[in-house]
Amino acid sequence: MAYAVRVTTSEGEQGDGGAGARTSGDGGASRPEERLERAVRAAEQALIEFEIAVETFRVEVENFSRLHEQKLGPVYARLEELEARILEARAARTGDPEDRRRADEARARLMPIPGVEELLNGWMDGDGLFPEATAMLTDQPVRPPQRVRPSEEARRLYRDLARKAHPDLAQEEKERLRREEFITRVNAAYARGNEAELRELAEEWAAGPELKRVPSAAEELYARLEWLAQRKELLTLVAKELEESAIGAMLRLAPDDPDRLLEEIAEQLRAQVTERETELAGLLD
Repeated sequence: MAYAVRVTTSEGEQGDGGAGARTSGDGGASRPEERLERAVRAAEQALIEFEIAVETFRVEVENFSRLHEQKLGPVYARLEELEARILEARAARTGDPEDRRRADEARARLMPIPGVEELLNGWMDGDGLFPEATAMLTDQPVRPPQRVRPSEEARRLYRDLARKAHPDLAQEEKERLRREEFITRVNAAYARGNEAELRELAEEWAAGPELKRVPSAAEELYARLEWLAQRKELLTLVAKELEESAIGAMLRLAPDDPDRLLEEIAEQLRAQVTERETELAGLLD
């Protein structure tokens, strides 16, 4: 089953189901405020689990996107260059104004723009492909693209920290700000797959101040539930956008072996490069 399905279905349904189950089991034995507070706590925990799932998938999508660009970017660039040269060669042969227009448009799309090196992750600049990118196209040894895939232990540490330190658990603004700053560092360490840093953050949180909860009034609890519902709707939209993105859809095709998927795509692109090179050679004869 695809990871994205677990995000939008299982995680989301846990939020409503968990709150309802805990509320209905009291049978009127406790005060309404107490039952409402338990419902809020259950909804908070369900939302945190949902957010963890969405963030985990976002990291996977970003990592796969970076690998996709590093591994396949030079091949895409080569195909675009060959296409422009084919159109230029055809226009030179026919002299047709329409052929010349298409050739000029194709060449214009390849013209350098300010900051192109940064935008294209360092595999080409205004003068063309870097030597490393050329090596990738000619099957020469090349430094492999950086792989940032969090280990199982990193995933465990991240989930544990997110559950404990999530800003949504704060009831005071000062504490919320402290948690937001801390969880930002946790997210960054997880995105880098830095297990050691996550361990250090876990130790830091364990040594931090323990703040007692302040009982909430009924109206505050109702407002809290409304905010949690709105937050869940927002996260559902984020998850949907990730699933429906081009990279997210590709990742769902091979969630357990994305490297193999990249290799298959690379083989198809290299075959297209060979076809274009043959076509260009025929036009230049």
